[in-house]
Amino acid sequence: MRPNCYVVVPAAGSGKRMGAAVPKQYLTLAGKPVLQHTLERLLAVEEIRHVMVALAADDGRWLQLPAASHPRILTTVGGAERADSVLAGLHALEEIAQDQDWVLVHDAARPCLKPDDVIRLLGHLMDDPVGGILALPSVDTLKQVEGDAILGTLDRTTVWRALTPQMFRYRLLRDALEQALKAGQVITDESNALEYAGYRPRIVEGSPDNIKITRPEDLPLAEFYLGQRS
Repeated sequence: MRPNCYVVVPAAGSGKRMGAAVPKQYLTLAGKPVLQHTLERLLAVEEIRHVMVALAADDGRWLQLPAASHPRILTTVGGAERADSVLAGLHALEEIAQDQDWVLVHDAARPCLKPDDVIRLLGHLMDDPVGGILALPSVDTLKQVEGDAILGTLDRTTVWRALTPQMFRYRLLRDALEQALKAGQVITDESNALEYAGYRPRIVEGSPDNIKITRPEDLPLAEFYLGQRS
């Protein structure tokens, strides 16, 4: 039997850097909330059995999304930080996920994800014992800095930009996150937790338009990418 595939979407953040009155995942993008776009793209992948969305405890906007009533969507209460929300989502999957099943973690604010990229990620990693991430090779010259002073230039051929989804075996990811957070580690993404546990996740090249909405100027860019596809 092939392992099942689940997705965890941490969507409990407030998006402070956007400076908006609502969390960034609920900002309107091309006529829909950002999170609705994101979930539609994940649900377009038939191999995904369920999408677990980790929401803020006081989220009053979720039920207004069309995706909220989709039969493949599940929800749980997230935590203070992204890693806490991911771990809450993993715990919420305990009743249905097996140790060797796959969990893909995808940012709520990455609405331009191509379903084909998810399918390629699944194809590359399905038989891998650990998992890996979508990523992009760096095309810019990279500087190592301290304050506003340049210390040196990095070899960009060895540096990739991490994207999401990031895909790992269910039990492996849950245990790695728990251990890292218990040790007080600052975990910036799921690969970070696996690296801390001693594993070496793989990379699969993604698409450059899989941008994360972080600042106001990201919204028109995301709208442009979505418009290009339609």
